Amino acid sequence: MGKSRDLWVGADLGGTSMMAAVIDVKTGTVLGEAKRRTKRELGAVAVTQRLGKCVQRAIDKAGVKRKDVRGVGVGIPGPVDPAEGRVVRCVNLGITWDGYALQEALERLIDLKVTIDNDVNVGAVGEHRFGAGRGADDLVVMFVGTGIGGGLVLDGRLRTGFRYSAGEVGHMVLMDGGPLCGCGERGHAEALASRSAIERYIREARASESGPMAEGHGEDEASAQMPSGEILAAIEAGDDVVQAAVAQAQRYLGLMVANCVNIIDPEIVVIGGGVLEKMGDAYLEPVRSVARQHFINKDDMDRVRIITAELGDHSGVIGAAVLASQRLLKG
Repeated sequence: MGKSRDLWVGADLGGTSMMAAVIDVKTGTVLGEAKRRTKRELGAVAVTQRLGKCVQRAIDKAGVKRKDVRGVGVGIPGPVDPAEGRVVRCVNLGITWDGYALQEALERLIDLKVTIDNDVNVGAVGEHRFGAGRGADDLVVMFVGTGIGGGLVLDGRLRTGFRYSAGEVGHMVLMDGGPLCGCGERGHAEALASRSAIERYIREARASESGPMAEGHGEDEASAQMPSGEILAAIEAGDDVVQAAVAQAQRYLGLMVANCVNIIDPEIVVIGGGVLEKMGDAYLEPVRSVARQHFINKDDMDRVRIITAELGDHSGVIGAAVLASQRLLKG
């Protein structure tokens, strides 16, 4: 039954939750998946144990045996050293992950070969192999959420850079001395084009208005957070403040895309994330317009496709499984 399949596990480890799935990398089919809370407060060792159990549960749900699975790929929300299997730093998970040898620890737990990489890198691999970027040699993938992450696929392969930090498009400087980014510096794309940026634009606009909505501004930013669905609902309801905030973020996203295209000249720019998934192609129309305005090469501009991601929550687990199949078979 399983002889014609090529089974790998992909895992996506986030600050809030984790997912593992058994993937047939020949077809991109998800055969079984498991999710559970990360519980980051437990620290790296305990979270790794939870991840190991999540991997095993995915294998059980897929109805296959562990010996049928060839290896595991894991996406981490931070910089990693895949050659050493080590997490460099992970703000979303806490300081116990700094320098943590995740690959070795997880291999001991599950008795399978493991490779790790940044979560957006594995998402880029997933979209390239089975999603919106399939068939392209060169593409840029970016995911717009609370922050902005990016990955590069060049000549059909993930390009990580010699320090494993290529593709960090969210930290492109778009406004010197601009608003504070989550990384501690100012004026980065993440601070100007992410969902967090949209929330900040809304807070600033509300604070400048008279009336009770301005009260308490700046006291509790968490209370001002707007999930992607709420942003979409406010746009559809004709909320001028939210519409203006989204338009501002779209403009900066367009500038970021233009910079990527001018440097790399990819066939495809794939953009995913919560707001994009809720609004779809309508969100990208203004982004395309701004980007094309700033292309240095304006010949055949439409040939550079700026499109929405296709795999949703599965981009990471599918990409991690594909990346594992590429790396671990070499060894």
